[in-house]
Amino acid sequence: MHVLNRDGVGLISDRHESIISAVGRSDGAWQYPRAIHIFCIRHIASNFLRRFKAPQMQMLIVNIGYSRIVREFNMRYDIYYERVVAYKQWLDNIPRSQYALAYDEGYHWGHMTTNLVECINGIFKGARNLPVTALFKTTFYRLNALFTRKWVEAEARISAGHLFSEYATEKIQSNQTASENMQVNLFDRQNKVFEVREMPSGLEFAVNLRLRHCDCAEFKVDRNSCHHVFACCAKQRLDWKQYVHEVYTMAEIRKVYRTRFRPLENPTTWPVYLGSRLVPNPHLRRVAKGRPKKIRFWNEMDVRDLRGPRHCRLCGGEGHNRSRCPHRGGASASGSAPNE
Repeated sequence: MHVLNRDGVGLISDRHESIISAVGRSDGAWQYPRAIHIFCIRHIASNFLRRFKAPQMQMLIVNIGYSRIVREFNMRYDIYYERVVAYKQWLDNIPRSQYALAYDEGYHWGHMTTNLVECINGIFKGARNLPVTALFKTTFYRLNALFTRKWVEAEARISAGHLFSEYATEKIQSNQTASENMQVNLFDRQNKVFEVREMPSGLEFAVNLRLRHCDCAEFKVDRNSCHHVFACCAKQRLDWKQYVHEVYTMAEIRKVYRTRFRPLENPTTWPVYLGSRLVPNPHLRRVAKGRPKKIRFWNEMDVRDLRGPRHCRLCGGEGHNRSRCPHRGGASASGSAPNE
């Protein structure tokens, strides 16, 4: 209701069975195209180390996940495959689109771990061992302080004329500097297709601004202008800002923190809460005394049906046992006559 307000939301988590099961039972609410479930590469590497006890291969798993282009992925995957066949079988059970940047179609946005939640964990730090009421109040007030501070910071950056966030600004400045020493050749002006050659290495990259594609794959993965795109824009005097996704703009970041928290007010003014009505399940009721009642349906595989009728070991009658024998009070367990 509050998170999936658009298509293409990336849900990143570990591979715990409860999370995978919950996503599968969501009737498509957390599945493509509404959401894309992707896995944390750090947890995948940890699971691999726990399974195979091969620390020398753990970093290779991480590098395979961070591969931005298919050629780079295949090169590292071949090295991984040459070691042990069991390694390949284990990794092939995980869809590549859920852990590798080369196959995720940009849904990772460059984030490969669950470290995004660490900012929220810092808010909850110190409040986990409190009683329930104090825990909720501490969480409420600390989140309110976080949203208020972030809103003020966003407003200050917008007032100062900053168009993009600090993270995007630093990356843009770095790419602009790296684009200065490049040779650009125009191949198709109408479709904005270029060939960029890095100097002095001589590496060549094809750039298609209309399709927002670059051979380095940074354009597709991060949805941000790479240094090859900056070189093309400088060559043709194009506005590079149109090739930076709106999610990096301060206007979109300000929307994240636009929510306002209402004060809790005096508890005596709160509406009367009568509590929820609990309806117990009679089948889960525990018997106060005696052995639990058997509710299992017997079938042809049970041993009970294969033996004859029950006989009492005290009187030899059928249909009861020694503890329920009607002659138990008049005779001893050994069958001797009662004392007179």
